[in-house]
Amino acid sequence: MYVCLCTGVTDHQIRAAAENGCSSMRQLGKELGVGRQCGRCACTAREILRESQSESYLSLANMLAQPA
Repeated sequence: MYVCLCTGVTDHQIRAAAENGCSSMRQLGKELGVGRQCGRCACTAREILRESQSESYLSLANMLAQPA
């Protein structure tokens, strides 16, 4: 789905940016332009970024919990 209509950024692009190390709205804004125009997308973008980060942490925790 489109999150930022001003720059045409989708939720998939935000998740990909998070996987590539983007960890804040400031970084997301620099990389994708999210939240730089009208700002209506900021809350949704922040939520997607947080969800992506927590999913990454859970994946890492599950991987580390498995026996070698």
